[in-house]
Amino acid sequence: MFNERTAIGLDVHARSVRAAAIDTSTGEVIEARLPAATVEVVAWVTQIRVRLGPVHVAYEAGPTGFGLARKLDAAGVAVTVAAPSKIIRPAGDRIKTDARDALLLGRLLRMDELVAVRVPTEAEESARDLVRARDDVRVELMAARHRLSKLLLRRGIVYAGTSTWSRDHDRWLRAERRDGLDGAGIGTLAAFDAGYDAVTQIVARRDRLDRDITVMAADSEFTAVTTRLGCLRGISTLTGFALAVEIGDWHRFTGSSIAAYLGLVPSEHSSGGSRSLGPITKTGNTHARRLLIESAWHHKHPYRIGKVMQDRWASAPAPAAARGDAGNRRLHHRWLVLSAKHKKHTVANTAIARELAGWCWSLAAMD
Repeated sequence: MFNERTAIGLDVHARSVRAAAIDTSTGEVIEARLPAATVEVVAWVTQIRVRLGPVHVAYEAGPTGFGLARKLDAAGVAVTVAAPSKIIRPAGDRIKTDARDALLLGRLLRMDELVAVRVPTEAEESARDLVRARDDVRVELMAARHRLSKLLLRRGIVYAGTSTWSRDHDRWLRAERRDGLDGAGIGTLAAFDAGYDAVTQIVARRDRLDRDITVMAADSEFTAVTTRLGCLRGISTLTGFALAVEIGDWHRFTGSSIAAYLGLVPSEHSSGGSRSLGPITKTGNTHARRLLIESAWHHKHPYRIGKVMQDRWASAPAPAAARGDAGNRRLHHRWLVLSAKHKKHTVANTAIARELAGWCWSLAAMD
């Protein structure tokens, strides 16, 4: 809630910052163009505070990160990092400049019309960088493998096995390079070598990141949450650690609100007596939502407690293990119910992922 005398809006860019301070008592507006250096921005805000009294600063979340918010908070300045998708903009406003954006942020802050995003701790941001680097490698690996397989397909070479990108498939690739592409031109051979090397290098980078994540998951502030999340089917150490660092503070949600935060609830367009539900909103954290969608598929198969799950339960507190067992049984039962109603598998899986988010919250929020 805005309680200070002066509202300051900052339009932050990589090389410059446009600032607008609004004195709520006199209506005076002070505008400035500042360098992007955090020290100079904090110094200017401090000068405004000395001149006009208590201040509150707002700027949009973006690629510049949260360093400015942390510095302002350390200087004793109230700061709100606004969610860009929730900022109210006039429909008839056809002029957009940095100065107008800064002034709009200041006015919305004064009216308490900004939706704040949570500023992660430096440890959370560091761990988040790691898991997102792993996700980037996943995307790169899919693209590299696709390019290599389609290069062979254009030559009429198709793998007859059932398990691709395994050791057998790798041996087949090397054999095709030696024999199958025997009559191909120099350009095709060079393209194959480049594609094969790219896949090999990306796999090595992925494995290195997996080891780094495993080490951090075993000894960090996220270890307890990761261990408890592992009590559910489909959530390995990598997935549990990624969910732990992406969500951060689980206690700010409830079992139902976390699904809305992750964009797993249906969109709605209702007016008067009509109510129309659409596809899921897909708002919030895209990475965490994808992980839950992938994990939900594991609950489709019959529930059997194997050695891997028993080992995970053994390393977790007894209440978490019991809660995980109840969640696994419930989610598989939901799959059976939705299948009996002949729901599309993709629709059913999304519904399971929505409920899985609630079970994850119940485990992560355990004291």
